[in-house]
Amino acid sequence: MKDLISIIIPIYNKEKYISRCIESMINQSYTNLEILLIDDGSIDNTKTVINKYLEKDSRIKYYFKKN
Repeated sequence: MKDLISIIIPIYNKEKYISRCIESMINQSYTNLEILLIDDGSIDNTKTVINKYLEKDSRIKYYFKKN
């Protein structure tokens, strides 16, 4: 069995770039991943973009911390 790899991605107002970042992670050849998105209080539409990926891939976890 492959080891679980945790990828931690800090986020703050990255609505324009987060899709590309997440797509890059979920398309890796190594699939035993957990992708932890840590949002430090974004005030743009970052959460809306991320919600689409949360529905598609159970390896993605989203954490929001009000700044």
